[in-house]
Amino acid sequence: MSWWQPALSLALLLAGIVMTAMDVQWFKTSWVMLAWYAVAWLPTGLGVLREAIEEAREGEMFSEFLLMSIASIGAFAIGEYPEAVAVMTLYCIGEALQDRAVSRARGNIKSLIAFRPDHAVVIKGDEHVSIDPAQVQVGDIVEVNPGERVPVDGELMGDAAAFDTAALTGESMPRVIESGDEVLAGMIASESVVRLRALRPASESAVSRILHLVEEATERKAPAELFIRRFARIYTPIVVCLAALVVLLPWLYSMMSATFVFEFSEWLHRALIFLVISCPCALVISIPLSYFAGIGAASRRGILFKGSNYLDAIARVDTVVFDKTGTLTTGRFAVSQVSGLTHEQVALIAAIEQSSPHPIARAIIDYQEPADAHVSDLRNIAGYGLSATVDGKRWLVGTARLLQHESIDYPAELNDIAGTMVAVACDGRYLGHIVLSDMPKDDASRAIVALNRQDITTVMLSGDKQALVQQVAGDLGIGEAHGDLLPQDKVEHIELLMRNSQDGQVAFVGDGINDAPVLALSHVGIAMGALGSDMAVETADVVIQTDQPSRVADAVALGRRTRRIVIQNITFAILVKVLVMILGVMGLATMWQAVFADVGVALLCVLNSLRLMQSPAKR
Repeated sequence: MSWWQPALSLALLLAGIVMTAMDVQWFKTSWVMLAWYAVAWLPTGLGVLREAIEEAREGEMFSEFLLMSIASIGAFAIGEYPEAVAVMTLYCIGEALQDRAVSRARGNIKSLIAFRPDHAVVIKGDEHVSIDPAQVQVGDIVEVNPGERVPVDGELMGDAAAFDTAALTGESMPRVIESGDEVLAGMIASESVVRLRALRPASESAVSRILHLVEEATERKAPAELFIRRFARIYTPIVVCLAALVVLLPWLYSMMSATFVFEFSEWLHRALIFLVISCPCALVISIPLSYFAGIGAASRRGILFKGSNYLDAIARVDTVVFDKTGTLTTGRFAVSQVSGLTHEQVALIAAIEQSSPHPIARAIIDYQEPADAHVSDLRNIAGYGLSATVDGKRWLVGTARLLQHESIDYPAELNDIAGTMVAVACDGRYLGHIVLSDMPKDDASRAIVALNRQDITTVMLSGDKQALVQQVAGDLGIGEAHGDLLPQDKVEHIELLMRNSQDGQVAFVGDGINDAPVLALSHVGIAMGALGSDMAVETADVVIQTDQPSRVADAVALGRRTRRIVIQNITFAILVKVLVMILGVMGLATMWQAVFADVGVALLCVLNSLRLMQSPAKR
């Protein structure tokens, strides 16, 4: 409904009230007053009446439109013309404000459409061809200018480049992506022209996946939403019958009592007030809006719920189980300890390792720039490590088994080191060792602290060896950790936790193909979406697009906040409506008060729901 319709009705209504108060003579005539208020009623009343008829044709006989139509026409019948117009006018103003609020919530999600680029520049020989992203083939070279969105997921060619990832991750700081790493569709090239090699079709890109998940989310309803819909279908015919009884019962009582005088207009007026305040629009609008606003607020923070039912479920989570590699840790080796080796010796080791493509070699080179030394007689001893000659000295760099194989004594405690260990010997003598670890993500510890503050138990399950898993769990503050697990072992642990969980829910957070069974089994499956496997993302109920473990705590906090607001809306709406219903039946509430109460309750509930979009959830 356009704004001009309720505005015109309101202007005519206020003009009529003013003329009555000023005792304007020509306006006192009954037919003039009826005609004036009838004209004031038409802009809003006809629309509501039309909606009532259309709803009835579709099988929804007892809708809020019917309640308003009965109340308004009934007010005309008993000569309460201003109230008849007020019912429709204030109702339509309230509906317009609510529609605007809903549009605002929808706009947050619809803005995701802007993430989808409308063209792609493909390099074909010496030509730059602009085509639809859907026409880009896997392997095509795509060029993106500064300020433009990446049209498809691709591998970065050339030098490292900075990208604005806010559209996908919610992070304001640009992200530097190295050559050969993946760039996701929807990111914006920040500083320079970049070229990418397309990795997958546009329909399977990160931004398409986000849009698909958000569209799905609006279709899957939370239990509270489904209850309110069922409640409204039963509740509305009941209140219509009760309104009829408000008139019928006093009439029957008057026939049996000599002292009670029944006035039809008085009791009809009370019944109409009862009908107006009984409209369930505050619940029908605000409850879905709460979940919609929650999903929208989550999407802005890189958290994608596949349905409001999962937003509701995560609010009841009391145990969060994490996979280790790629979920709480980066999945990449980094040097965590150097023992017994000088700076110069580590530089020589880096020089020996620089020709190896092994991840351990890359980690050592990232830690220390290789020395400018002549390396000769380099041999790769499969399963053991490297042997090389540097400045006439024979170096061994590898596992403890390599030193055993060469009959070199080394400290026994090397066998008990939890992380990946590189032992170093020179000319038959043990010098020291380097420990490499799969380093925790920057915010992993913060995630565990935030979950503990929410009284949530944290558990780690991993296929890595128990000593390493226990060490990472201890560093992060996770109380329970289990290693050496196969996928079926993880399933058994989740089943045990779910059996032991009474009223709470168990969430599992993972990123790999091997995590798909437990993601599907847990009450709430949460996948790391940016680097996680497609199978994990498809199986999960919630996708963390930023790959940040701390977003899990944000998701739980947001789910709990949404649930609190839903409960607040339900409690407030029912209490106010029941109170005004009673006052109306007792003759203590006017039609004006009923209309203001109905519209006011609905608006307050809507505004309360929109709080979810104003600020991030508090942990």
